[in-house]
Amino acid sequence: MKDTNGWIGTINGMPELGQIAERSRTTRMDDIHSFTDMTGDRNPVHYDEELAKKTAFGKLIVQGGVTTGILNACVAEDLPGPGTVFLNTNLNFKKAVGVGETITGRVEIIKVREDKPLCTLKVSVTDSEGAVCVEGEATTYTMPLEGL
Repeated sequence: MKDTNGWIGTINGMPELGQIAERSRTTRMDDIHSFTDMTGDRNPVHYDEELAKKTAFGKLIVQGGVTTGILNACVAEDLPGPGTVFLNTNLNFKKAVGVGETITGRVEIIKVREDKPLCTLKVSVTDSEGAVCVEGEATTYTMPLEGL
């Protein structure tokens, strides 16, 4: 009989429905510079404080990729864990994140396949007041790393 556990060899094994992981960090101006170095995104709302104060945001904001990057760490380091990559993300940006704000990324397992190391996650990023900055769903694949 064929083994139906597609999670064999993954570092953390098969996660359980409802399992949650969170990570928090405080954004910095260095994040903006690093993201610009990687992507070329030099939008003035990230660099021109006087201009940014006049926008609907009222402050300098970090790039969306900086905000959602914490979700990459959640899935790759915590849940499902090492060897995990995103196959799909569907994210809704609800609130901009400013420089010096503490954000928390959260992932929750809402669907897990036993035959393949695939998960569907409810994902979110909130600010220190608990306001939702980003929310959505993601599909992940976890490759076996044990024995490599």
